[in-house]
Amino acid sequence: MSNNLIFSGIQPTGNLHLGNYLGAIRNWVKLQHDFDCIFCVVDLHAITIPQDPAVLRSSIREVAAGMIAAGVDPKKNILFNQSRVPAHAELAWVLNCIARIGWLNRMTQFKDKAGKNRDNATVGLYVYPNLMAADILAYKATHVPVGDDQKQHLELARDIAQAFNSQFGVDFFPLPEPQIFKTAARVMSLRDGTKKMSKSDASDQSRINLTDGPDEIAQKLKRAKTDPLPLPETEAELEDRPEAANLIGIYAALSDRSAAEVVAEFAGKGFAEFKPRLAELAVSVLGPIGLEMQRLTKDPGYVDQVLREGGEKANAIAAPIVDQVHDIVGFLR
Repeated sequence: MSNNLIFSGIQPTGNLHLGNYLGAIRNWVKLQHDFDCIFCVVDLHAITIPQDPAVLRSSIREVAAGMIAAGVDPKKNILFNQSRVPAHAELAWVLNCIARIGWLNRMTQFKDKAGKNRDNATVGLYVYPNLMAADILAYKATHVPVGDDQKQHLELARDIAQAFNSQFGVDFFPLPEPQIFKTAARVMSLRDGTKKMSKSDASDQSRINLTDGPDEIAQKLKRAKTDPLPLPETEAELEDRPEAANLIGIYAALSDRSAAEVVAEFAGKGFAEFKPRLAELAVSVLGPIGLEMQRLTKDPGYVDQVLREGGEKANAIAAPIVDQVHDIVGFLR
């Protein structure tokens, strides 16, 4: 492995959609050309809330298939599901004994996910950020791609690494740096431009699933919510037009252009002209991914083999690092 190592994880929630692709997976495909990359389907994180075991197994395979279909090369990178590598859970316990309750109390995501029924949330959900730190530090990863909702967790991982080094007087864990994409796409619902695109939305019309066929993609974009005005002359005019901003943002992301460039091309034109162009672009980019994903999900043996081999490679890196942690902490082995 090189000195620059990327670690990134994705929840096995199933039903991958356009937001997952533009917000994370597409960027991972680009990263694999410049970094050694470890990509993890974080099934240990998934069980912080109740899961149907059969659905969880299916979702792990589906997410892995989606990543491969989108261009993540399992021969060039390490792709595995988290529970295959004991180092994640082992290191998480050590880090539980380094992190402070006050640090975890500041984590806004726990407050959001636990909601009003905080006392009924699992301990796993509360210490989730410590496991995330273990995911990264088990490989001594130097860079972690993060969105806005994960920046706080990466800062905590850095604090924990620094605290470990300080407590034991070692220079062992690197402080992982955020890998932030200048053009990271924040994809909103097709039915409400003020809400993130989500698989939990009751309406399937609110999102484009990676398994959608060309006709479904085109129909969903045709029905996507808009406002009655023509497309604006400048990007600044999109600020008070969330649906227009969302569709232009999707077009920009799919075409690898800036929103300003897309606004300039379609300035003053109506959505009746813009939407078919957007649908054509989306089908050309997402269509092949959906077809390959469907093929892979019909061949679970191949996906399982990729995850198994990836797990063996990941374990070969993480196990010696955790052994060193045991020595530093003072465990007798």
